[in-house]
Amino acid sequence: MAALPPALSDTIVALSTPPGAGAIALVRLSGAAAISLVAEVFTGKRLLDQPSHTLHFGTIREEDRIIDEVVVSLFRAPNSYTREDVVEISCHGSDYIVQQLLLLFTRRGARLAEAGEFTKRAFLNGAFDLAQAEAVADLIVADSQLSHQVAMQQMRGGFSRELKDLRARLVQFAALLELELDFGEEDVEFADRTGLVRLLQEVQALVQRLLRSFELGNVIKNGVTTVIAGRPNAGKSTLLNSLLNEERAIVSAVAGTTRDLIEDEVSLDGIRFRFVDTAGLRDTTDIVESIGVERTLKRVKQAALVIYLFDLTETSPSQLEAEIEALQLSPATPILAIGNKLDVASEEEQAAFRTRPSTVLIAASRGDGLDELRQLLLARVRGEGLDRTGSSTIVTNLRHARSLEAATLALDAVLSGLTSGTGTELLAADLRHALASLGEITGEISSDDLLTSIFTQFCIGK
Repeated sequence: MAALPPALSDTIVALSTPPGAGAIALVRLSGAAAISLVAEVFTGKRLLDQPSHTLHFGTIREEDRIIDEVVVSLFRAPNSYTREDVVEISCHGSDYIVQQLLLLFTRRGARLAEAGEFTKRAFLNGAFDLAQAEAVADLIVADSQLSHQVAMQQMRGGFSRELKDLRARLVQFAALLELELDFGEEDVEFADRTGLVRLLQEVQALVQRLLRSFELGNVIKNGVTTVIAGRPNAGKSTLLNSLLNEERAIVSAVAGTTRDLIEDEVSLDGIRFRFVDTAGLRDTTDIVESIGVERTLKRVKQAALVIYLFDLTETSPSQLEAEIEALQLSPATPILAIGNKLDVASEEEQAAFRTRPSTVLIAASRGDGLDELRQLLLARVRGEGLDRTGSSTIVTNLRHARSLEAATLALDAVLSGLTSGTGTELLAADLRHALASLGEITGEISSDDLLTSIFTQFCIGK
């Protein structure tokens, strides 16, 4: 194991549970002096003699004053989260007790941990790679089945193994190109150009698949902002209430009831949707309502997905197309046209829209057609190849996506160079760039600035 930098070789301490009064709080120490520091103030079994992965009940004292009754958990290096000696103290969840313990240990030589420093030490000590470390943070904030599933798969190394396989396939050819450079004056080729083209095409296809998965991964991690837009009295508030299964928005027959944005979240089959009810779109002289319409148009343009709700009894196909066109949406923004009031619409009114793509007919007040709408929502945000068993790798991290984009550009340059007869020096340089971009994801190639940027986003006690 490589020696830690001086700033990381001392013993650190932090509260690892959320701050605030509660039944239990957990104070964690990590470092060479972690066990001895706690042993100095612990009354109970002699901690220095106890084996790893054991629990011990006793008291923490400062001279003759008892601070608290605690349970101490011992984890001896290298069999701990950080690969260092780790002590976790479970105490009563009083802010005062926690502060007294932190003061006690800092006075005795420990240092308050920085954000993410426990996980940073685990990474530096080889417990896991950088992609796995980032998955720890994703797992902590996972709030749906799919976000938990993806974070767990990455934390257990699924994504990292796939990247290492890709790099290993490229390293062999990169080594042969570097060997050619050593024998440049003799004009020899050790690397089979035809085989290299075939390999690069295979690797590029895999990288592109990972990159395409980021669109879905971003949805799984951050949710889908879905704006419900339409004319007044189309039933937008009723639809929001039906999707949430609660009376979240006021429903009234009076046009223009909704003046401001109303938002709430619901999970559909593991994917988090944030539905936004908006003011009805129409020309109005009411100042407050006109502000609501302006906010609606602005929010529609920011949406990841738009539901345009229309009244089947009052809208013709040509009117619908004109209203959707008036939204001036980006071509990349998916839009679903949802015809409401199916329960009172005539067969002729229904038939006019039944064959229109991305259109569902519903009766929001009764719940008719909502299951079909939910399935259409899921179909529009799910990427191809999502394996519900968790075996498919899905990229959820923007940093990873950018590194994959850089690797794709470098691989394209190598492929282009091979077909145009570019010299070995440039081929080797582009291939090194591709390898470096892939290595940045797992931390095989990293900088202090990159590590600082990543781990300062963690909570203090992790």
